[in-house]
Amino acid sequence: MNKSLVKFIADFGPLLIFFVVYYNGDKNLIGAIPALVIATLIATVVLYILDKKIPYLPIIGCLLICVFGGLTIFFKNPIFIYLKPTIINIIFAFILIGGKVFFNKNFLKLFFKGSLKMEDMGWNKLTYRWAVFFLFLAVLNEAIWRTQGEEIWVNFKVWGILPLTFIFTAFQIPLIKKYKKNEE
Repeated sequence: MNKSLVKFIADFGPLLIFFVVYYNGDKNLIGAIPALVIATLIATVVLYILDKKIPYLPIIGCLLICVFGGLTIFFKNPIFIYLKPTIINIIFAFILIGGKVFFNKNFLKLFFKGSLKMEDMGWNKLTYRWAVFFLFLAVLNEAIWRTQGEEIWVNFKVWGILPLTFIFTAFQIPLIKKYKKNEE
C-alpha cells in the first residue's frame, strides 16, 4: 500500500471510525469514544512503524484524545470531548503567536521548513492567519456544542471542521506563491 495513503488513513481513519460507530451505536457519543481512542492509538503506532518517528501533531492529538476521551468515558459526560477541539485550537493559536511574540521564533516555519520555502514576511503572515483560523475554529466549536444537539456537533466535527480547514488552506496558496523563495 502507498505510504501517503496509509498516512492519510492514519490521520483521518480514527475520525471516520468514530463517526461510523456513533451512527451504528444508536447515536451514543460516550459509546463511540472508546473506538476513537483505540483507532487513534493504532494510527499513532502505524505512523511510528512507517517513519520510525511520530510527528508532533499526531502525538499531541493522540494524547489529547486519550485524555479527553478517557475523561468523557470515566465521568460519562460528553463535555470533555466537546472541549477537546476548543482547547487544541487555542493551544495551536497560542503556540504560533507565543512563538513569535515571546521567542521571536516562527514555529510554523520550523514545522514546514522542509516542504515550503518562503520569505520571512510570508511565514509571518501565514502564521498569523493560521493563529486566527485556529481561534475561529475554537469559537465555532464552542458555539456549536453549546447551542446545538449532540448529533449536530458530531456532524460538525466530522463534516464541518475538515472542509473548513481544507478551504482555508486552499485560500493560503496565493500568499504562499507570492512569498515563495526561488530555488537557486
